[in-house]
Amino acid sequence: MVAGSKRARGGSGRVKLEEVARKANVSTATVSRAFNEPDKVSEEVRQRVKDAARALNWIPNAAGRALASRRTHIAGAIIPTLDDEIFAHQIGGMQTVFSERGFTLFLGCSNYDPDEGLRQAEAMLARGVEAIAVVGENHPPELFDALNSRGIPYVVTYSYNKLSPHPCIGFDNRAAFSRMTEHLLSLGHRRFAAIFQPDTNNDRVKDRLRGVSEALAAAGLEIAAQDLMMGPSTLEFGAASFAGLMTQAADVRPTAIVCGNDNLALGALMAARECGLDAPGDFSITGFDDLAISSRFSPRLTTMKVDNQEIGVLAANELLAVIAGRQAQAQSREVVPVLKIRDSAGHARGA
Repeated sequence: MVAGSKRARGGSGRVKLEEVARKANVSTATVSRAFNEPDKVSEEVRQRVKDAARALNWIPNAAGRALASRRTHIAGAIIPTLDDEIFAHQIGGMQTVFSERGFTLFLGCSNYDPDEGLRQAEAMLARGVEAIAVVGENHPPELFDALNSRGIPYVVTYSYNKLSPHPCIGFDNRAAFSRMTEHLLSLGHRRFAAIFQPDTNNDRVKDRLRGVSEALAAAGLEIAAQDLMMGPSTLEFGAASFAGLMTQAADVRPTAIVCGNDNLALGALMAARECGLDAPGDFSITGFDDLAISSRFSPRLTTMKVDNQEIGVLAANELLAVIAGRQAQAQSREVVPVLKIRDSAGHARGA
């Protein structure tokens, strides 16, 4: 039986395209289309072909597919860090869409180093990626030049700027933090502090700080230099920053603390317990991202929810539309954050 099987497979022991076609009861051309051009095959037939291929342990030869169709069916995504669940959600959305269309997604991590991001992009281009998504606009010009010169469609994710020369899939960071600050101002707060992640090589953080500053300036206020804490995006830094802010006399220390993300805000709330303080009684605090724990922590964190999975889905669909020739370039798409008003922010004392 084994020998006969090998003879049927040309003596190599490898399953052939024809065998998959016979098992799925389709033509070899349909098998090829199911993997190379899935949009041209019905869902029922596509699934039958995949089931047959899986049953026979047959995997399409990527190099052969690329040579025959001049396509690699590979897309790339470069994110700043693997330590943040928000980027995991974005990548999950992209992965789902690309996989449904027969694409493999390559993932790179820049660690907030623009040069490393460029190296990752160059490595992906060398392997024939057909599209790339990057986070933010803070990348060397060489990266965008390389993509444009090769005609590789790309999108910038997790930010949205109407004046950007790049297609953006995300949200307006400045507007989001301006809105958050205005909410705290509406509660009567006039003494503000901020705990933020570093803005080095991070245009999103710079825009967030600008949003806070502009909203305060419109109210004739500003954050004093000693009340702006910037450091690692960790619970520990959030806690240490809060403890430092609370060393000031009660009548001058900030009553409202704007944090660059939920992680920092949650760290601050943990430190507050150790200091015998509570929100919103003694101070108000806000985050950003709406992590899963933020609505379950006590007090529940006032924050902004961003549908990061939707960002990934929109990004993948825009890139695929360009690859398929349905449009000349990816279009910018805005995802508007939703303000989640919860327990950690309340009226300022005496307001």
